[in-house]
Amino acid sequence: MARTDALSITTNGTTADSLEESYGKVIDAIQKGALSEKLKNTDYSGDPTTGSVEINRFKNAQSNDYGTARAAGQGSALVNSGKVTVNIDTDKEIVEEIEGKDVKLFGVEGIIAKRRGNHSLRAIATLDNAYFATLESEGSAVTLPEGVTDIEDVVETMIQAIETTQNDWVDGVDRSMIALTLKPNAYGKLRNYIDKVSVPTVDSGVEEIEMFHGVRVFSNVRQTKAIIATIFGSAGQPAMFNQYEDEKINLSNAHAVELFYSYGSKAVTPDLIKTLAELPTPQATETASETPASGETPTGGETPTGGDTNGQS
Repeated sequence: MARTDALSITTNGTTADSLEESYGKVIDAIQKGALSEKLKNTDYSGDPTTGSVEINRFKNAQSNDYGTARAAGQGSALVNSGKVTVNIDTDKEIVEEIEGKDVKLFGVEGIIAKRRGNHSLRAIATLDNAYFATLESEGSAVTLPEGVTDIEDVVETMIQAIETTQNDWVDGVDRSMIALTLKPNAYGKLRNYIDKVSVPTVDSGVEEIEMFHGVRVFSNVRQTKAIIATIFGSAGQPAMFNQYEDEKINLSNAHAVELFYSYGSKAVTPDLIKTLAELPTPQATETASETPASGETPTGGETPTGGDTNGQS
């Protein structure tokens, strides 16, 4: 296929600018619409165009007795034992053909204006699916304590699974750093629970829960597990988008509009990713034994108090 000058397609010479403007709107929509963009780690070093970036994770500092550094002649070295390399190893494209008659009717920029919303949604779906697949594959499963079946108790258990984590890098996690993503059925159960109790800070007329026990909550259609508890920045997903291109298709009267992008996904804090595959089945409510009606013999044929089977008193 032969590359053509976008400016030659229209008489007013605005196609190239319109393609760039539409590209900017697509990227802006992805950044605002993708849930993964709200959660992912962006504190990386390196240039994504080289094919990989690094995200540092330093071991917690240790408090030593006064005079330790003076005696040793030096302070403790930083231990970057949790450093993660994220490879940008997944390449995607959105390539659509536009017939010449459509170009004449709408112009390339006009068609792109019609299609950019769909392009944004499809890129969002791809990035979100990859991000949450990473969380699910690199996180660890939570086993609920016996008897924990109500949605509010289940969610609180997931929160505490993150909150109480302690290891070389973590000594407990503030709830303001935790995020919960729930499949729609789990989100709906939690929403219904909140609607039934008095929560002055929650408007039952809106969809969003926003916060539950100090933790941000999101509904997510792009995860397979019922609940994912994690922290903001628990995984990295650097992404690069190429500018929109218009290309004349050889031996035809059609053009191709092309958007190419690449990304990579990897957990940075797998110890702070907890998952629950399915919501537990609520326990059946036990009913009290029925009291026998007057004159009836109780179950088991026992003699009623105050008399015998012969009717003697």
